[in-house]
Amino acid sequence: MAWIDEVRERARARLEQARKGAVPPPFLYESAAGTATPVVMVDASPRDEDGLPRAVRVAGAWAWRIVLFFAVGWLLLQVIARLDVVIIPVVVALLLAAMFQPVAAWLRTRGMGRTPSAALVLITALIVVFGGLGLIVNTVVSQLDTLSAQVGDGVRQVQDWLARSPLHISQDQINDAIAQAQTSITSNRGALTSGALTTATTIGEVATGFFLTLFTLFFFLRDGDQIWRFVCRLLPRTARVPTARAGHYSWHTLVSYVHATVLVAFVDAIGIGIGLFALRVPLALPLAALVFLGAFIPVVGAAVSGAVACLVALVTVGPVKALILLGVVIAVQQLEGHVLQPLIMGRAVALHPLAVILAIAAGVVLAGIVGGLIAVPLLAVVNTAVRYLFAHPSGEPTPDREPPGTEPPGEDDEPSTAELDHDPAAPPTASSSLQKPA
Repeated sequence: MAWIDEVRERARARLEQARKGAVPPPFLYESAAGTATPVVMVDASPRDEDGLPRAVRVAGAWAWRIVLFFAVGWLLLQVIARLDVVIIPVVVALLLAAMFQPVAAWLRTRGMGRTPSAALVLITALIVVFGGLGLIVNTVVSQLDTLSAQVGDGVRQVQDWLARSPLHISQDQINDAIAQAQTSITSNRGALTSGALTTATTIGEVATGFFLTLFTLFFFLRDGDQIWRFVCRLLPRTARVPTARAGHYSWHTLVSYVHATVLVAFVDAIGIGIGLFALRVPLALPLAALVFLGAFIPVVGAAVSGAVACLVALVTVGPVKALILLGVVIAVQQLEGHVLQPLIMGRAVALHPLAVILAIAAGVVLAGIVGGLIAVPLLAVVNTAVRYLFAHPSGEPTPDREPPGTEPPGEDDEPSTAELDHDPAAPPTASSSLQKPA
């Protein structure tokens, strides 16, 4: 068009005038008719209208966001504290589902339905758990009389050792300490009674949590993939696939972590248990079971349970065998720290030891023993999800299809885009990430 050519020529002329230093006033524009039209010039440079330096304004913007973040976190902790009777069983059921889900998936690949496979796995787990508890209780009852006599002899040996030690603690001082403890117990009988009532309430909460855990675990094993698809369809459409894939990789990490932890705990229990049986320490089987359970809290769990075993050995079989058992515990801990943790746990989750220690400490402070138990797997899951979303914000698979920073136990199919992006009212067509065989 002619007017486009005219505008182009006029622009070239103005550029040529600018090069020569003869630029017309910026507020005038010569129209096609030859008349000068005023033009409003807008200053696009940023202005500090409130008079504050840029650094202060940026810091203020970050400050209110950080305050909001901590306020939401505090509110979330308050909700969790009030719903701990519900949340803790659900979390425990999720960890157990990560342990047993490969078995249920294997049964389904052999032609068994969802409900029978989940029920069979759950019933088998209950038989194993209650059978082990019955064996432990039977062992404690059968050795109770012998244990009482050995504890009495061991306490006297410890008293004699304290009297002969460089501390020079006399027998009268020991007797006075025991008498003061008895007096304190007698004077606080009312507090103990109220504590018994609290214990009764706690037993009721434990029973409620136990049955809630069973029901939740059953439905996680049976309908875990459908539950995960339902949760993902609640999100905005653009966030469905990234969230599903992040959950897929996080589930791989959780399954790998739980299996590795069980293997490490089993090795710890076998090693320390052999030492307990060889030294003829009473309650060797219950103490080995305690070591097994304690090993589920990384780094500190097995050490604390091993110290309890050494204390029992000290008051029952004497200081010499207690020192030998201490050497066995240290040897097992070295095997765990230098061989099992790097070889097995390192394949399951990539976390720095300092992060593990801080996570356990924070978990214990916030939620006691349960918090210490779930802190590390929670940190591992969040680590995997964040690293994946940071590297793949649009939800594409990783090149090697492996969880970021981990080595999964096997290759699995991922949830498809169509599976999460179809109409929410449509029935599910394929299994997703939660119920995949590891």
